[in-house]
Amino acid sequence: MHTIEKIGGTSMSDYPSVRDNIIHKPGNQKSLYQRVFVVSAYGGITDKLLEHKKSGQPGIYALFASSMEDKSWLQALEQLRSEMYAINHSLFGESSLLALANDFIDERLQQAQKCLTDLYSLCMHGHFALNAHLATVREMLASIGEAHSAWNMTELLKRDGINACYIDLTGWNTEQHLPLDDRIRNAFQHINLDNQLPIVTGYAHSEDGLMSSFDRGYSEMTFSRLAVLTNAREAIIHKEFHLSTADPRLVGEENAVPIGRTNYDVADQLANLGMEAIHPKAAKGLRQNSVPLRIKNTFEPEHTGTLITGDYVSDTPCVEIIAGRKGVYALELFDQDMVGNIDNYDQEIMALIKRFRAHVISKDMNANTITHYLATNLKTVKRIQSALQERFTEAELDQKKVAVVSAIGSDIKVPGMLAKAVSAIANDNISVLAIHQSMRQVDMQFVIEETDYEMTVKSLHRDLVEVHEHGNAICIAAYSTAHIN
Repeated sequence: MHTIEKIGGTSMSDYPSVRDNIIHKPGNQKSLYQRVFVVSAYGGITDKLLEHKKSGQPGIYALFASSMEDKSWLQALEQLRSEMYAINHSLFGESSLLALANDFIDERLQQAQKCLTDLYSLCMHGHFALNAHLATVREMLASIGEAHSAWNMTELLKRDGINACYIDLTGWNTEQHLPLDDRIRNAFQHINLDNQLPIVTGYAHSEDGLMSSFDRGYSEMTFSRLAVLTNAREAIIHKEFHLSTADPRLVGEENAVPIGRTNYDVADQLANLGMEAIHPKAAKGLRQNSVPLRIKNTFEPEHTGTLITGDYVSDTPCVEIIAGRKGVYALELFDQDMVGNIDNYDQEIMALIKRFRAHVISKDMNANTITHYLATNLKTVKRIQSALQERFTEAELDQKKVAVVSAIGSDIKVPGMLAKAVSAIANDNISVLAIHQSMRQVDMQFVIEETDYEMTVKSLHRDLVEVHEHGNAICIAAYSTAHIN
């Protein structure tokens, strides 16, 4: 009857709210235990350990990987140490726990620094290549952020009278390289959820390497596997916002409505746009094992949040969410020889895009043209374009920065929905560059000029969502009787 719950980085940075709004459920003190918490690193820490998730600004990992000679990574590491000390001081004040917290993170940082220094010396010899070790370096550095936040939260809860226990899945100094599932089972074999509250590191070490498969979505994979392996009745993610019909900052808080229920198909569409409710591969395990997922707002604990299940379909076909992404690059390849041979072109283009690790949001094609819409930076697009030009010497290549806006719903199969969406955009004098809609009828994608992004979101939300009286939420997700203690 337990739940597996994940706390995001922004929420983790506000311990009083986590304690009062999440750990102590308002109005339900009996449910203090029978829960497991998987925690993310504090907001911004993983960006400094690796690289900034959105801007790409290099952190310790990126600096070490690209410019070892100038030792700029060492300076970044010292800056991170100071920031982590400041976080500790804000949480523990001048208490005796402050020294313990600083000692804990200092030991991890010192060992990481020694590993990187030794690796640098090793790779000065011709027989050793740095690239062969970078995946391991990335895993090691990423683990520090979650170890820091999990240890701190455990000690803070113990200080506040809760029997919390620190579960370190990072494999730090481990002599065994275990599969992820085995590492989780070993860590929980002696835990009693009746009177212990496990605080688990979002990063978990595995013999295959979580980051090689999930990159920055690793904490959600840990969360998902915990829910599946322990047969949780519900998986819960605590974020700093509601999953709503659109970004309230764009459409106005008075117009955005929280989503009460939706399904994993909709969650996948959001993830494709970079607005993850949960990583698609993590969602797969929950869906296959019929574990419901709930998204809750840390700062509005009374709200039941968004319940995501595999079988939900709205009673009436409707658009539930308007979401999108700016900074998308449309990479177009035209070649007269493509006619009748489009499958070979597509395979080779996709292989090149995968090689440069660009994320494909969507693509379209006709007899002699394929356009991929890529979520990546201009430098990567230029590299892909150069490689394509080298491979297809007769082709004409072009790239353009655009935005993609989607109208998403668990069931939008209703006559005239696409026409209504296009009309909404056209009424605001916005030109649609491309349209995509599949037979699955869960989303419609509109490619527009990047400067038209905000207005497109507002237009679609106004004509497809705001025209309906949804009240406080679209299909309120009440807790089931199994959820009430």
